[in-house]
Amino acid sequence: MDSASLTMAEKILSKKAGRTVKAGEIIVADIDFIMAHDGTAPLAIEQFSELDVNNVYDPSKILFVIDHTGPSPSDRVSNIHKMMRNFARKNMCHFRDVGYGICHQILIEEFVEPEMLIIGADSHTCTHGALGAFATGMGSTEVAVGMAYGQTWLKVPESIKIELLGKLNWPLTSKDVILYLIGELGPDGADYMAIEFVGEGIKEMSMESRFTLTNMAVEAGAKVGFCPVDKKAQFFLQKERGKNFPELKPDLKADYADEITVNVNEVDFMISAPHSVDNVKTIAEVEGIEIDQVFIGTCTNGRFEDLQTAARILKGKKVKDNVRLIVQPASQKVYLRALKAGIIETFLTAGAVINPPGCGPCVGRHLGLLGDGEVCLSTQNRNFKGRMGNPKAEIYLSSPAVAAASAVTGKITDPKEVMVKT
Repeated sequence: MDSASLTMAEKILSKKAGRTVKAGEIIVADIDFIMAHDGTAPLAIEQFSELDVNNVYDPSKILFVIDHTGPSPSDRVSNIHKMMRNFARKNMCHFRDVGYGICHQILIEEFVEPEMLIIGADSHTCTHGALGAFATGMGSTEVAVGMAYGQTWLKVPESIKIELLGKLNWPLTSKDVILYLIGELGPDGADYMAIEFVGEGIKEMSMESRFTLTNMAVEAGAKVGFCPVDKKAQFFLQKERGKNFPELKPDLKADYADEITVNVNEVDFMISAPHSVDNVKTIAEVEGIEIDQVFIGTCTNGRFEDLQTAARILKGKKVKDNVRLIVQPASQKVYLRALKAGIIETFLTAGAVINPPGCGPCVGRHLGLLGDGEVCLSTQNRNFKGRMGNPKAEIYLSSPAVAAASAVTGKITDPKEVMVKT
């Protein structure tokens, strides 16, 4: 096999297998890092207890996070949290408690490195491919086995190359790009594939914008999403990890299942309408739909850049009467940075409610559930029926810019309309 014609997935998994592997091969590989949160860790812990092992394989490579339902809204949830704390303490695993942040953001800030093999008990673990890791979501049982033995099996995925041309002009964002692409690919257009985002458009994007792309790769069915480890990624990693990492990118002659080219300058503000992510519309097709709640946050769009974009649009304005604006930073670190920058003050002055770092309304557990017939415009990654806790409600997905503008008008609004009037 030609070792100079590999995709990013093939390169990373070849290193893990100790030989050159290509799409379609099945390998067994050592795991570099494992993550589970309060929505998935309890089952993983229960399954782990049924295995014939006394301890986890390597506590320094395992992270538990309380992010989906924290602070706890019930005694049942509190007991789940207690179980996680006790297990992590007994096994000396990494643990991040209530208010620390969303699991994926914590991984970005503290743990992920290029060429890692990461498994997480959450489908949006694919976020970390923006840092050159083969990071994928698995079920709690597979995670339990990984915690016990430090290995997992994988089929090397085929890859789709998505070349982005041009440069996004603010307030258009990478969220608009990925919604457009999911509309084109459909919910299963990349089933068990790797999506590689490359090209001039990626070079121009910030790391935070890239995380949004890879985070939502799974919404097209992808196993993983990747961006090259270029100078911008290397700078980010050096700053966050205090180490230098080599460049990582696909080979020029890599073999792809499909290749797609998109000029980001031609992408409009995009909206996913109920009740599927691929039900994508341009802003013109849904503009004017009245909303009851706006949610800005999540592992997709709760980072500093996202809050900054929303605050720029909200500054000096007020949230429309009878509309609730909920803002939830992705991590404590993001929250503190937004505080120091005056962004939180802008939100509060506009009439927003600030939730503690975590997932909250996105998964329909607490801190912003919807009533019957209510409509929410959210920056999250999924809008399935019942996703935010009520199957009788409707969820539209958008970028932080569209969300902020719509909070001001009380209806889905092109951000340029709000900006022109101020």
